[in-house]
Amino acid sequence: MSTSAQFDFAPLLPAGLPAPAARWTGLAKYSFVGGNNDPDQVPVDGLLEAVNAVLKREGRNLATYNLAHGPQGYLPLRQFLTEKLKRDAGIACTPDEIMIVSGSLQALDLVNQTLLAKGDTVLIEQETYQGSLNRLTRLGVNAVGIPLDGEGIRIDALAAALADYKRRGITPKYIYTIPTVQNPTGSILPESRRAEMLKLSKEYGVPIFEDDCYADLIWNGERPPAIYAMSMHGGVIHIGSFSKSIAPALRVGFIVAPWAIMSRMLPLKTDAGSGALEQMVLAEYCAPHFATHVPRLTKGLRAKLDTLMEALNEQFGTSAEFEAPKGGIFLWVKLPDNVDTLKLYQAALAAGVSINPGPEWSTSKAHSGSRLRLCFASPSHDQIREGVAVLAEVCRKEFGVPARSSNVEKSG
Repeated sequence: MSTSAQFDFAPLLPAGLPAPAARWTGLAKYSFVGGNNDPDQVPVDGLLEAVNAVLKREGRNLATYNLAHGPQGYLPLRQFLTEKLKRDAGIACTPDEIMIVSGSLQALDLVNQTLLAKGDTVLIEQETYQGSLNRLTRLGVNAVGIPLDGEGIRIDALAAALADYKRRGITPKYIYTIPTVQNPTGSILPESRRAEMLKLSKEYGVPIFEDDCYADLIWNGERPPAIYAMSMHGGVIHIGSFSKSIAPALRVGFIVAPWAIMSRMLPLKTDAGSGALEQMVLAEYCAPHFATHVPRLTKGLRAKLDTLMEALNEQFGTSAEFEAPKGGIFLWVKLPDNVDTLKLYQAALAAGVSINPGPEWSTSKAHSGSRLRLCFASPSHDQIREGVAVLAEVCRKEFGVPARSSNVEKSG
């Protein structure tokens, strides 16, 4: 077919579509973006054993949608999750209160489809997950950012926002929070604040949407109970994922919710079931190995974080400000006010370094304009050091900072 006769789809496209995608050109040489994990920490041998064992035993069940385990997912995986959630997060639930989904992104979509309509208002942490913000924007929902401090969402600011909207006759549809290793800031919301948030939720009749995707990756292994576990009135929806603890490309997440709302989400899951082989393999691997795999993973991640912080201190000096996160795979960095990280992103990419500019992870472009998010899990220690050095050089050329590197004045 000649190019001159190409069919023009443009007049047929409905209004409101996202901008067209650019062609995939591969990862940058020094990639500090996305929620990618450490390739050396994927438990390949254990997954291989799990694949062989579970396929030999149950492979014929792949002939039936959902492995004949129903639309909520593979039962052994849901049973594993009930035990894990009880042990780690204090959540007491049954397999019927868990739905396996295609990554936590599908969980976000299902909760949003169930609860939100165009013009609704939700309360969300001022710095938050880009995927959540993008979805709310596309849905035409008013996402109101609540400021954070070093311990997570500020409860005083949340209370003020709820009171203000009540005065205006508006009930927000939910409070979205990433309380346990917040993305992108890495804070952990203390148990006392979780209790206060639950009181506000009950007082104003606004449910809490708890995203716990990074909760497994805490350096000391200790976490407060999940907000879901602390709730006495059932007004919490909890989501989690195996993306950060095992591997993101598996695309396996889960929703924990009371049946009253779970039963309304299930009819919206119209994909005929999330990938079954992934669920089977995870259940087979995780039951015996999860509790020993995660501490090894977090130990390796913590070492990479140390390398990143050392490299930033060496290359940027006092120009880069950051708080060491309590877990996870991201470092949230503040550069001097004159640095526009959206512009830095473009210049750095041309030099082979990819970063996540702050404004894409915030409801406040002014507050986040000189901030950036760096994923330290995927690059090697050498790549972290080399990439930060290149980033510092690009930043100096574009914005004049850092003026010093390793306490030696840069020349030229």
